[in-house]
Amino acid sequence: MKHVLAAALLAAVAPAWAAHEGPASLDAALAQGKREHKPVLVDFQAVWCYSCYFMASHVLNGKEWDDLSKKVIFYEADADKPADKAWMQKWTVHFLPTYVAIGPDGEELGRILAERPRETFYPEINGILSGDAKLSKLKADANKGSMAAVAEVLETYNLRYAGTEGMAWFDTLPPMVRNVSDKDKRVAVAKQRLLLLQAKDKKDDAGIRDAATKLLASDIDCDRPYVLDDLLGATESQPADARKTLLGPQKAAYDTFLSTQVFTATPHCADQRSSVLAGADLEAALGNTAAEQAVLKQGVDSSRTKLHGDLKSDRNAADNLRVYLVRAKAGDELDTLEKQLIAAYPDDYVYNYRYGRRLVESGKAADGLPYLEAAAKKAYGANRFSVATYRVKALRALNRDADAKKLVAQTVAADGKAFPEQSKKLEESLKS
Repeated sequence: MKHVLAAALLAAVAPAWAAHEGPASLDAALAQGKREHKPVLVDFQAVWCYSCYFMASHVLNGKEWDDLSKKVIFYEADADKPADKAWMQKWTVHFLPTYVAIGPDGEELGRILAERPRETFYPEINGILSGDAKLSKLKADANKGSMAAVAEVLETYNLRYAGTEGMAWFDTLPPMVRNVSDKDKRVAVAKQRLLLLQAKDKKDDAGIRDAATKLLASDIDCDRPYVLDDLLGATESQPADARKTLLGPQKAAYDTFLSTQVFTATPHCADQRSSVLAGADLEAALGNTAAEQAVLKQGVDSSRTKLHGDLKSDRNAADNLRVYLVRAKAGDELDTLEKQLIAAYPDDYVYNYRYGRRLVESGKAADGLPYLEAAAKKAYGANRFSVATYRVKALRALNRDADAKKLVAQTVAADGKAFPEQSKKLEESLKS
């Protein structure tokens, strides 16, 4: 999960990835849904979201998509736009993409996090739209003793990142329901997920290690990289030998996961990037440098096979290739690829920004600045601050402090009211 969220921490014009027309705002979409007695399906995404590239290219199209579009009011929410960002905060959306279904009465029907293969996404979303996943109904069924309903309610709280709230609800169930719940494997896993969320909220590394280890001993399917990521983070402060003792038992299971669920002709798990990076991080933590590079090479080879030399054919695979080369410190090969990505996707700010940022971070401010300036012409909303931050770094490295101050003033004047937190950080960058 870290890998997706890290990308997520990186409005004026329509982003280049927006493939579907719809209402002008989420408020308008909800009003239309109420008026037409249709559910609203909200797709939270961003131009820098690699998982969103996958969904746009491989899932949100074709006959299934056409059929779904007739049932819902569809709205693409841009995480970089103030109004849509406010809805993300209101609905506790932390992961991109997230698909939230809202009924005509305004109650959430359910949500899906992260990319899914086509054969998984459509059954999931159709099940949610059927109304069976409505939280109020599930809670009523859970109180009557339905273990399936108990599990679904707990899983719903997990999708909303509401660990404390979910466990508090569980404690309200009749004793006769709670006392038998741990015998149900699905309920037991769902409770452990909420305990992991609680521990993460409290920054309790011991609690994270305990919950993550128990989850990794269960069948958690494509969530394995994200939970492993949590375990890796919670063991960073441990002495090297102690860390290896905690992480060593995960290697065999994770190797099997990669070979059977990720690196196959028809991968079961769609998020290859998180799977590869978590595997590389595990090998690095265990001190297996050769194995770390081998995992990254598998990712590189898999991405190249999918692309067949055409970066435009699969943007998800193209961006994955870039990240694997960054992680492998591939140098000249990465420089070549990033320039090719700029040429392949000229309408987006994102590749000029990433390449320019990397050059600045490597001490090549003069080389990176033109790319950042090109990115600035296409950036909008929150991402204008990301670009401006590295332009300021480049200008200051080149002893152009007056230009850096002018840039900060212009950016804050244009978008400061909509993004006060980013404005403050940008202004502070002049003092660092």
